[in-house]
Amino acid sequence: MVDLNASRSSRWLFRIARLRVTLGFVVAPVAFLLADPTYSSVVMGGLVSACGEALRLWAAGHVRKSEEVTSSGPYRFTRHPLYLGSGIVGVGFVIAAASLSVAVVVLGYLAVMLWVAITVEEAALREKFGSAYDGYASGTLEASSRPFSLEQAVRNGEHRALLGYVASLGLLSLKVWLGSIV
Repeated sequence: MVDLNASRSSRWLFRIARLRVTLGFVVAPVAFLLADPTYSSVVMGGLVSACGEALRLWAAGHVRKSEEVTSSGPYRFTRHPLYLGSGIVGVGFVIAAASLSVAVVVLGYLAVMLWVAITVEEAALREKFGSAYDGYASGTLEASSRPFSLEQAVRNGEHRALLGYVASLGLLSLKVWLGSIV
């Protein structure tokens, strides 16, 4: 395990990383309340989010968390495809919500949380895998050709992210519909 007790800033990062999901459950209802979606914004944002979710699914079908330094699939092209996908999903949600307030809240949350998650994760990977991770991070580790596995994506829990994507678009669509009948 990473020695995040080594410094005050490390402890602070670790605490924030542990609160990431909990804070997400606070940010989400605020974002839905502030949202001012239209059907066209939901469609446009949904398409952007679908690209992010597709990237997440592809990555989840390759990564074997805590077992190896993954270098197949999207990991050949970017060090953090799951986080990149999450960022794209977030931007899609902002587009779908059609609200400057939502943009500030969601993009602020994503900027902080993704930076913290990446920082903590990279420290853990360096500690666990040493030079293999350093080689991956520098682009000198040879890429693997392991095929995508839907079973691996499900093992990694990506079906939950997919359900969240569908639910968020459904809730925004419901908000548009309810606004049109009131």
